Amino acid sequence: MIGNWLKTSILMAGIMALFGAIGMLIGGKGGMLLALLFGGGMNFFAYWFSDKMVLRMYHAREVDEASSPYLYAMVKELATRAELPMPKVYLIDEAQPNAFATGRNPEHAAVAATSGILKLLSERELRGVMAHELTHVKHRDILISTISATLAGAISALANFAMFFGGRNGNGRSVNPLVGLLVMILAPLAASLIQMAISRAREFEADRGGAEICGDPLALASALGKIDAYARGIPLATADAHPETAQMMIISPLSGGGLRGLFSTHPATGERVARLQAMAR
Repeated sequence: MIGNWLKTSILMAGIMALFGAIGMLIGGKGGMLLALLFGGGMNFFAYWFSDKMVLRMYHAREVDEASSPYLYAMVKELATRAELPMPKVYLIDEAQPNAFATGRNPEHAAVAATSGILKLLSERELRGVMAHELTHVKHRDILISTISATLAGAISALANFAMFFGGRNGNGRSVNPLVGLLVMILAPLAASLIQMAISRAREFEADRGGAEICGDPLALASALGKIDAYARGIPLATADAHPETAQMMIISPLSGGGLRGLFSTHPATGERVARLQAMAR
């Protein structure tokens, strides 16, 4: 786990370095400082408000012991096993089977599941999925993924700004338009690749932790196989409209095709299942 956190920290540093480099391109040292301040401001906003935005985006409704006793009791039992405060529980009226966690820390966390996943999975499999999401809460993965997604989006915006409005290097000279074009294309691509690497690393760790919390690696392996098979044929419209939220889900909800399939926010499901099966052995 320490190695995973070190890898994530290095990747996050890479995103911040890209941010500063584009700022330097736009306005020299002053531009770099402003870009870093802008990134810090966006992270502050994401830290406090991203959970509410995502839940509203997916039209999630909060449930409790009275409105959804099955799901609520399951999450409560698993949170106790994980030694976590009880998170808020949300239900999303979507046919695609999926789930995610959000919130800035374990004390302000929420887990959400679609109606499709409740219909598809057995109780044993659903416990594995909810344990996976609670592991994200325990490891504060939500904060890391939110910051990486926010910075990746901001880098794209800054790169476009540099292209259309020009920029100046550290000596105050105008930047070659060809350089600006390369930055506009390559910087967002690099930021996205770093973001995806962060997401994939955290998913493997959440699978391992979820299997330990529920005590049944094969249940989570079975759930992942089912979700992956069904999710491919059932679109999740909100995710296609807001692809930056795809990394939050237990299985990528995007419809795929084209370049999207080449740049996945999640590891291959087959590899995740194989690792869980190895844990069981």
